[in-house]
Amino acid sequence: MAAMDSYIERPPLPGLAGVVRTVWIQRTGAAAYVQRHLPTGGVEIHFPIGGRPQLVGPLTGPEIEVIPPHTTIVGVRFQPGTAPPMPAVLDDLVDQRLSLAELWGRSADRLVEAMTGAGTPERALTGLQAHLLQEFRGATHVDPLVSEAVRALMPWHPVNIDALATHLALSASQLRRRCLQAVGVSPKVLQRTLRFQGFLALAQAGARSSGRRGADGVAGLAVDVGYADQAHLSRECLRLTGLTPRRLLGGAIDRCACGHEHSASYTPFLATRSRPPLRV
Repeated sequence: MAAMDSYIERPPLPGLAGVVRTVWIQRTGAAAYVQRHLPTGGVEIHFPIGGRPQLVGPLTGPEIEVIPPHTTIVGVRFQPGTAPPMPAVLDDLVDQRLSLAELWGRSADRLVEAMTGAGTPERALTGLQAHLLQEFRGATHVDPLVSEAVRALMPWHPVNIDALATHLALSASQLRRRCLQAVGVSPKVLQRTLRFQGFLALAQAGARSSGRRGADGVAGLAVDVGYADQAHLSRECLRLTGLTPRRLLGGAIDRCACGHEHSASYTPFLATRSRPPLRV
């Protein structure tokens, strides 16, 4: 196995900004590449050029994929609580991969033909996003109360799940049911996932901790996103990724050393830090 040849993240087209977190192009070199997919709270579309596209359901732990040599994949990572059209609720798709042909039928076949003939990965990615724009214009795929819950569960201002349900004029069981249908996981699991994503965003951005409680370095970053301490972060990292923070980040414990540009993914995520806490 060898290093990935290239990985480029980009912001989505403006019309998808409310439902898509980031898009990307990944290329492997002369050897196969072992990819570790991590829980993000959302679903993803993985579209190998010349191959069969798949939808990756919400993950609750790491998924290891061996990508063949000389493969180019364009991908779309959706925000939690949003997803492309499909004949299933998301809790049926947790930790699963499904062929887009099973979900979209002939529409997926036509898209495969268009992507193969696009000429370049950049054009293929634009074509995939244009297809998604058409799909989202045709129907409503977002539960507004779940969207509000997702915003409240961002890691910067911890919120009690029962209090959140009351704020949304729902019972705790109703909030759980709607989250399972629209996100695939319970509010508590989503909160834990977003908290870890917050840590990754800070590490990828090379951010410094706020210094709250006198903590600095990785311990400070852990506190900033709601962990009790660095040990709490380490336990959650092992559970969600199968690796320690140091191994996951490429040797550094408080910043990402993978060498890839992730700003298209972490910049909008970190922008939610400035929102005031939810009054519940």
